[in-house]
Amino acid sequence: MTKTNQSSTLIRRPEVLQRCGISNTTLHRLINAGDFPSPIQISPRAVAWVESEINEWIEQRIEASRNQGGAA
Repeated sequence: MTKTNQSSTLIRRPEVLQRCGISNTTLHRLINAGDFPSPIQISPRAVAWVESEINEWIEQRIEASRNQGGAA
């Protein structure tokens, strides 16, 4: 089964960091805390994230910020 929509699109670390506006250190801290989607292994030395999971994380952060009166 091949999907070509956003849910099956993989994005690499530089794009994840740029989209989320976080550092590599923060990325690892959030993953280890269970507060960020885990990457998937795409080769022995490469990982990527599912684009829809990253978009959902961003939307959750926006929603949380709006519900707290702007404080993240």
